[in-house]
Amino acid sequence: MKKSALSAKDLMTVGLFTAIIFVISMAASMLGFIPVLMPFLTVIVPLLTGIPFMLFLTKTKKFGMITLMGTLCGFILGLMGMGVYWVTATGFIAGLCADLISRSGNYASAKKGVLSHAVFCQWAFGSVIPIYFARDAYFAKLINGGYGEEYAAALMRYLPEWSLIPSVILGFAAGIAGALIGKAILKKHFIRAGIA
Repeated sequence: MKKSALSAKDLMTVGLFTAIIFVISMAASMLGFIPVLMPFLTVIVPLLTGIPFMLFLTKTKKFGMITLMGTLCGFILGLMGMGVYWVTATGFIAGLCADLISRSGNYASAKKGVLSHAVFCQWAFGSVIPIYFARDAYFAKLINGGYGEEYAAALMRYLPEWSLIPSVILGFAAGIAGALIGKAILKKHFIRAGIA
């Protein structure tokens, strides 16, 4: 494992994969405009981002790359109006934890890579923290934002307070599944990168 600072090439790799993962996440999140589908995003997004994340791991050999990607994903989502402080914080924490997991396997362990993706997938949970911990304010924000009372009520109905922990667990499980799919599809890349 190389321990030097991130190079310009590393930063470009982070930028590219941040864009890919963010675009996939946002495209899937459009389903959230239908309230009944909102709870399923915690499963759909990790399944879809497994392939690009695992490809990213074949190019990641330095600590900080995954942390930076998680932070950037969170910050960009925050700039889009999803609560910049919460989602940037969860992006940083999830990215850092995922980075530490990958580093514990010297960025050469496929098993650690799979676990790393499952943890990394938690980066976007900051965007829904207000739904669970500031429900009245979030409800008012939706109505004032033009979504209407019917949509806001439906969203709250499909995301009850008790659903946070099951959502995190399902997101983690889907992150493992998505990473295993990515690992299987990218088998040759893993061999070339020396990841076993």
